[in-house]
Amino acid sequence: MKIAVIGGGAAGLMAAATILESDPTAEIFLIEHNDGLGKKVIISGGGRCNVTTGIRDVRAILTKYPRGNKFLSSVMHQFSPQDVYEWFEAHGVPLKTEEDLRVFPQSDNGRDIVGVFERLFHTSNVHVLLKAHAVRVHKNSDGFEIFLKNSEDPLRADKLVLTTGGQAYRQTGSTGDGYAFAMSLGHAITPLAPSLNAFFTRETWPAQISGLSFARARIAAKREGMPSFTGPFLFTHKGVSGPAVFALSSLVAFETCDATQPLEISIDLFPDASSEELQEKMHSAISANPRRSWLNALSALVPKSLAEIACLQLRLAADRRAGEVSKKEILDTASWLKAIPLHVVARGAGDEFVTAGGVELKEVDPSTMESKICPGLYFAGEILNVDGFTGGFNLQASWATGRLAGRSAAVHE
Repeated sequence: MKIAVIGGGAAGLMAAATILESDPTAEIFLIEHNDGLGKKVIISGGGRCNVTTGIRDVRAILTKYPRGNKFLSSVMHQFSPQDVYEWFEAHGVPLKTEEDLRVFPQSDNGRDIVGVFERLFHTSNVHVLLKAHAVRVHKNSDGFEIFLKNSEDPLRADKLVLTTGGQAYRQTGSTGDGYAFAMSLGHAITPLAPSLNAFFTRETWPAQISGLSFARARIAAKREGMPSFTGPFLFTHKGVSGPAVFALSSLVAFETCDATQPLEISIDLFPDASSEELQEKMHSAISANPRRSWLNALSALVPKSLAEIACLQLRLAADRRAGEVSKKEILDTASWLKAIPLHVVARGAGDEFVTAGGVELKEVDPSTMESKICPGLYFAGEILNVDGFTGGFNLQASWATGRLAGRSAAVHE
């Protein structure tokens, strides 16, 4: 049996490895148009490769996927984060779980993860075709024909696994070609949008405190349902970024945000305290030394650089004695810190980690990853309308769906 896998990212790597494991007699063609495998895997997690999550409760894990969580339920139980962890360790890569429950290779080197597959594929059964650009696929009574650029004869296969990824990180080869292949084989593609990206704001003052980070804040969007996310974030020279921002961007992936229709967001730097409690903290800071400046008193609660911004935005004299600040001014300051207003006018173009949207999930069997429309065709990874928050969830979905697609494709009919 000949099985072609188009796309040498996480899902494609796991699919090919699983086919090899499930049917050692199968002839596997792994088609990748980059000059190496797993480019996106290697650079994920800042080059350390956030392999999966340390969360073990599958129900809790499924809440981390804004799109596709129900579809993933079966596959996530079949190849859970614990299974992924054990699989890589069994293949010679020791892993570690950090305090924030992200899982990385102990070496902090994403190349070690890809190296597992490169070693597995050193066999005559697996043909790794690098710099091979699939331009068209066709289904006939005998199976599939994959037409490659600069090749006269198509590659023929009994089964086809599409793991071409989305459109994020185009520099790694994720150009969205798989959507065209899926459509040509009868599938629908849902609307697409960038997800897990930074926000660029109309306000320019974040540039003055670029790099200033907070371990915990609630970031909310002023849209229907008021989606919000609590977690770490930082100010950048163009706006805001970090895990909480990425998560919120996922929740509002399909919302308009441009100069004419900015997306209003607010940042609560004290999500675990009420406005009244925050005001009490301010009164305490003032009482400790009423003769010092309001800026210095406020700096007891937030970094001085942000305290300066707050004073400017609220038009409060920073050098005024703290004891002279009125109750209303304290209320206004607390209200600002509990809901710092920003207007998002652009997403971090090119910085998005994943694509929201993809192959319509109703057309794919979640128990096999096989197309309900085109027998012998399987999907895995980001090409599907599945995406998660940061923290290893997107790679976990790719490993799990790739595992199931590979196992299903290897079954002789």
